[in-house]
Amino acid sequence: MSEAPRYTEYHPRWYRPRMSTYWWLRRPSYVAFILREVSSVFVAWGVVFLLLLVAAVSGGEESYRQFLSWAGRPWVLVLNLVALLFVAYHAVTWFNLAPQAMPVRVRGKRVPGVWIAASNYAAWAAVSALVAWLVL
Repeated sequence: MSEAPRYTEYHPRWYRPRMSTYWWLRRPSYVAFILREVSSVFVAWGVVFLLLLVAAVSGGEESYRQFLSWAGRPWVLVLNLVALLFVAYHAVTWFNLAPQAMPVRVRGKRVPGVWIAASNYAAWAAVSALVAWLVL
């Protein structure tokens, strides 16, 4: 016990198992998680597209016509369709996650998660109906 401990000049190597780049393809829940994260990019595209639309409208009639011409190109239409699907997926996954992210209590009792999700879907349907009524 009187000996000083021996140290090596090399740090011991930790065990780190090799992880595949595609680790997330092993389970459906991982794939759903990654798709939800990727959907954020398409949500951002939707915001950029709307900002471009606002800029075109504020730029006058010619600017708006140029924007409509650009927005009517097939690749932009496909991109917006894919973005719509991903935004809908993002919204649905968030509405299903909301009861865990936001526990609501009324008179000391927790509101069932189904009620929270259902109220989110009802609000979504009401806002969609209002927008459809205004547009059509």
